[in-house]
Amino acid sequence: MEKIKRNERLGAMTRILTDTPNRIHTLGEFCELFGAAKSTISEDIDLVSASFERFDLGRIETVAGAAGGVRFRAIPSQEKIRRVLNDIASRLSEPGRMLPGGFLYNSDISAESDVARQIGEILASQYYEKKPHFVLTMETKGIPIALMTARMLDVPLVIARRDSRAYEGSAVKINYIAGGGSERIETMALTRRAVSPGQRALIIDDFMKGGGTLQGMVDLMKEFLAEVVGVGVMIATAKPRDKRVSGVRSLLVLEGFDDETGRAIVHPAPEYM
Repeated sequence: MEKIKRNERLGAMTRILTDTPNRIHTLGEFCELFGAAKSTISEDIDLVSASFERFDLGRIETVAGAAGGVRFRAIPSQEKIRRVLNDIASRLSEPGRMLPGGFLYNSDISAESDVARQIGEILASQYYEKKPHFVLTMETKGIPIALMTARMLDVPLVIARRDSRAYEGSAVKINYIAGGGSERIETMALTRRAVSPGQRALIIDDFMKGGGTLQGMVDLMKEFLAEVVGVGVMIATAKPRDKRVSGVRSLLVLEGFDDETGRAIVHPAPEYM
């Protein structure tokens, strides 16, 4: 086998780790791939880890045990989180985003791949230790950030729908209370094949006002005998203060709107300011 230079190993190793966040790679895997000794691979990993730490690109962690190895986790620093959230809050505060019912138009921003990735990194970093088996969201606006959160956790994305699809087989349906100002009953459905009893679910959505949809997803997981280990959203409104669901972690807070300028008043949640 042709000898592989260190700079080639470092480049390939970096790409492999960052392409598979939260997935464990053994030293033997890299030894076989690069035709190098474990001591050499360990030195390479130390170099990559130091570079990531210096430039705030995430963490390379060593996992002990028989099935251990190394993994990449895209855990941003508090400074980076503040910078990202302040930038998004500034964009969301532009005029013309006010929608009827006290909602905020954010789909154009949350659907940007780079923004969705950054939000996914931040949300995933809050729940690594909870070890969810999957990320659950409700169609459709929350899908981009939920998908990126699932990618960072290396778990599947499960999507609840407003109605079941024939091609998905039998489904579980529940009714839930939706709406911010005016309450209305809506339906949520999820195919029975999507979740197994005893699995751990992380619920992610883009926006929360009253929390009815999120509580609906919590209730849906009860029907599957699944445990909800966390609920995270990109934006939550300050009012109503009492939400239908508890324990939600929000990255941004919508305080309200300035009627004169048409601007939304958005800022990072207190723990990120």
